Amino acid sequence: MNTFRQRLAVLVLASALAWRCGAEPLRVAADTAPIDLSTAIRLALDQPAARAAAHEVAASDALVGQAGRLPNPELSWLREGQQAGTRTTTVQINQPIELGGKRQARVALARGAADVARGDRLAQRLAIRADVIAAYHDVLIAGHRLALAQALTDLARRTVDVAGKRVAAGKISPIDETRARLAAVDASTALTRAAAALAIARTTLAALVGRPADTLALADDSDRLPDPAPIATLLARESAAVRRARGQLAARQAQADVERAARMPDVTLSVGTQKDDQVGRRQAVVGLSVPLPLFNRNEDALHAALRRTDAANDELAAARVETAAALTAAHTRYATAKQEARLLRDDVVPGAKTAYEQTLKGFEYGKFSFLDVLDAQRTWFQVQTRHWDSLETAWRAWADIERLAGTDQD
Repeated sequence: MNTFRQRLAVLVLASALAWRCGAEPLRVAADTAPIDLSTAIRLALDQPAARAAAHEVAASDALVGQAGRLPNPELSWLREGQQAGTRTTTVQINQPIELGGKRQARVALARGAADVARGDRLAQRLAIRADVIAAYHDVLIAGHRLALAQALTDLARRTVDVAGKRVAAGKISPIDETRARLAAVDASTALTRAAAALAIARTTLAALVGRPADTLALADDSDRLPDPAPIATLLARESAAVRRARGQLAARQAQADVERAARMPDVTLSVGTQKDDQVGRRQAVVGLSVPLPLFNRNEDALHAALRRTDAANDELAAARVETAAALTAAHTRYATAKQEARLLRDDVVPGAKTAYEQTLKGFEYGKFSFLDVLDAQRTWFQVQTRHWDSLETAWRAWADIERLAGTDQD
């Protein structure tokens, strides 16, 4: 074997070693244990954004109790006249009495608002879970891509050195050296983009889990794709969006009941005592007052509440349709990407590697040109890139499934 073939064989070994090292793209510090996906989700759900929604639920529950409170009585004091012996002093308590089921309607409205708050909290938690799933695997796959880009860059640079020496020795055409240099430039550009993508992915995940980006160490499960439930089972679940829309409809209906109850006038019962200085005695005062609904019967407010109820009903129907369509699309994307990832991992990537090795061996015996070796090398790296692309697509589709039909498990 001549010198060029020996050096090219060394390059192949270095490339394979770098590619294998790419299976662990994230360096783990000696004192830092890698976190798995469930731990990352738990950390994210303990961040302020998720806790704020829980506070809103507690506040809404407190308002349910407030809505059931009776109106406070009113204490009044009235004096007629200023001179002693002729003045009259009246002290009385006025108690409003709600009629028409106002209190019950108000409590139902508060409960509806609390249900909406719980629906918002569930939707937010599922969104956080989905964001963490996507961001977690973005980091893992970006790490693999960076390792792959680094291996390709190292191999391309060494190839340029070997090609330059071969041109100087008059063994190959200068065109081959130019091709090798162009391949090295492309590899260097891809490496820069891969490093930037990894930095962005780590920053995104760090913001979600509340840890510094440079301390993140992840357990690599990117190639272990879960099996989804059948689409019929997923469609049978009530998504967070549909649940929220249902709660919004109930709240709108309760608001309409509040406005309907407001059409019934309340009465005010007055009980007190009156002292008349002229007669020198006290006497009981009992009164009853009721507003006359002559000019305002709350018709417009009730009409507006009923129209908003109709809108909430339509929004519920739209949420069901949109969720079903989005869930079906995500399920299809996941199944397709999962199948493609397995095919690439089990057949295409090993086949491309074998083709590369056979092309290199054929080149050693003069059956292939240097350009054939570069093409085989490029194909091998491209199919690995496609493998990571498929995994990324699959995990993003899985995140969408979790967002649309997941359950709050953490």
